[in-house]
Amino acid sequence: MKIAMISVSASPLAAVDGEDAQSVHVAELARELGAQGHQVTIYTRRTDGAQRNRAKLAPGVTVEHVTAGPVRSLSTEELLPHLAAFGGQLATRWAKAAPDVVHSHDWTSGLAALSGGNGLALPVVQTYHSLGVVEQRYTGVSGPAPRIRLEKATGRTVDAIIAGCVNEREDMVAMGMPRRRITVVPAGIDVEKFTEQGPAYPRSDKRRLIMLCGPDEGKGVDTAIEMLTRVPDAELVIAGGPQREDLDIDPDVHRLRILAKECGVADRVIFLGRVTRRNVPRLLRSADLVLSLPAYEPYGLVPLEAMACGIPVVATEVGGHLDTVLDGVTGLLVPTGRPVELARRIRRLLADPTEQEALGIAAADRVRSRHAWSRVARETAAVYQRVAHLEMEALESIA
Repeated sequence: MKIAMISVSASPLAAVDGEDAQSVHVAELARELGAQGHQVTIYTRRTDGAQRNRAKLAPGVTVEHVTAGPVRSLSTEELLPHLAAFGGQLATRWAKAAPDVVHSHDWTSGLAALSGGNGLALPVVQTYHSLGVVEQRYTGVSGPAPRIRLEKATGRTVDAIIAGCVNEREDMVAMGMPRRRITVVPAGIDVEKFTEQGPAYPRSDKRRLIMLCGPDEGKGVDTAIEMLTRVPDAELVIAGGPQREDLDIDPDVHRLRILAKECGVADRVIFLGRVTRRNVPRLLRSADLVLSLPAYEPYGLVPLEAMACGIPVVATEVGGHLDTVLDGVTGLLVPTGRPVELARRIRRLLADPTEQEALGIAAADRVRSRHAWSRVARETAAVYQRVAHLEMEALESIA
């Protein structure tokens, strides 16, 4: 199939060293689809004058930079007025050589895809990666004012929707999106890169708990620091967020360092700053446990990466975690914002190496069988083929 992927503000080329989950998802899905014989073109917005018009990402996969608006990074609010121009560029290109299916990633890309495909009878598949109504529920912030309304409209217009977990599908149905058009396809993991075997970061004699996330509020780092007061033989390593050289000027890191000092655990809380993608497996393998404690998590990529490395995960019972972490089988699910309960579960697990090993083995097996990109790409391609087939039947009936 000829597949057009739209990722307006998350370039797949940023997935090499970046932390953006959408960039990683788009890049890895496209690579695997290309490896399976499909032709994939990813359209993303030009943010740097040095970016080439076309760049090869992998065999069968090309990235095209579309000029729409100022050639720099834009906030979502700044981006919105330029989506029509982005869609116009797509329409011009597709009028000359139409893809078999269009797959848009996030709500702004969905708007651009529908605009570009208007009048061309192209089937459109939508992946949101995050819903405004859910972000508002857990954080009080959903982004630009029209976001939720436009997400609803997009979901009712596209030919198919791919949800990352069952929880997300139910939220979509509650928003009025047709259940029959929604297919759950889980997040994918590079099971060749994230494995139990391989080098690990050096570590101290303390039990190591790792969080791979930004230091901003809502990620649960505050809860983890408070928990550490009740797990005296452990250290907490926080990776992600600003570059290492910028840690001292980051306001969130400053706030968390003050909290750690007030809790009396400052000597056991380590901020690494941003870790490149190629070093993430080494970091995860150095852990006894990996913690993922956000109040809201649509996919749960970090737990999957840790599980693939054979490391048990302790995660909040929200969103994608409910699908990826099987409580008591591949890890533990805990309530959000409960440091005392979190500490109790962690102490019990650290005291039982047999259970730790069993959870790690089961976790790695589940990721290999359910979340390998080869399977995720096949399930995604099945959605493409279904809507492309339905579109062809509709055209034939008109003829």
